[in-house]
Amino acid sequence: MIKIVCDSISDLPQEILEKYNVDIVPLTVIFNDKEYLAGENLTTKDFYKMLRESDSMPKTSQATYVQFKSVFEKYDENTQIIYISGSSIASGTYQSAMLAKNDGYDNVSIFDTGNLSIGSALFVIKACEMVEMGYSVNDILSNLEKHKNEVEVAFSVDTLEYLKMGGRISSTKAALGNLLSIKPILEVKDGLVSQKSQVRGKKQIYSTLAKTIVNRFGKDLKDKTIILGCGDNEDDLGVMKEALEKEGEVKNIYFVNIGCVICSHSGPGVMGISCM
Repeated sequence: MIKIVCDSISDLPQEILEKYNVDIVPLTVIFNDKEYLAGENLTTKDFYKMLRESDSMPKTSQATYVQFKSVFEKYDENTQIIYISGSSIASGTYQSAMLAKNDGYDNVSIFDTGNLSIGSALFVIKACEMVEMGYSVNDILSNLEKHKNEVEVAFSVDTLEYLKMGGRISSTKAALGNLLSIKPILEVKDGLVSQKSQVRGKKQIYSTLAKTIVNRFGKDLKDKTIILGCGDNEDDLGVMKEALEKEGEVKNIYFVNIGCVICSHSGPGVMGISCM
């Protein structure tokens, strides 16, 4: 038997969680000096509300060695565990898992997606599908490795306020950007979020994100897995889906609420697309 485990850096569609019974190791969110486990004692809905109502930004803290050890020891040695990690460059969570694995868990394999959120979620979905098809652990790992260069992820935010509060952009840049309605288009590159380009006005976000995928993979996206993610701006998902269908032909689309880890930096009004 093969068991898939991931962490809360990956934002997984609910139907994947339920269908494949994926174990999620939560990162810690520190908000107003209180600690929460992302997705366990803090739902995304409650988190968005807290973000909207607070003047301070939350911090996130990596999942620990103890957390991984308690997950790994739930399964006997006849169960092969594949832990699919969010970017090891962005978080120390991968290292915590490595420490736990090296403590005598030879049945654990670890794969670093080098990605975040709906980008790393694509690898979890792929692994789950391959387990269902009867692939071996080695085949799954080598297949995931091949897909590392075949993933595109793009995000945007509805306001620069949260990036400013988190110290990611200056107050001057945020004030000017908000005044001119400039929206950054962000990507995941080498395991970290970086700015790819920028657009003016919220309407431009949807077509730009859609074109990012079409420019990379072509108009025929019917055999690709696509995830659309948002924060508390769920009404925008329909607009995003329409923009994507206008640019290309799609079949497999998942919808996700982007979790505490990413929204701790972006704020709750986030829109993202990923494709493998």
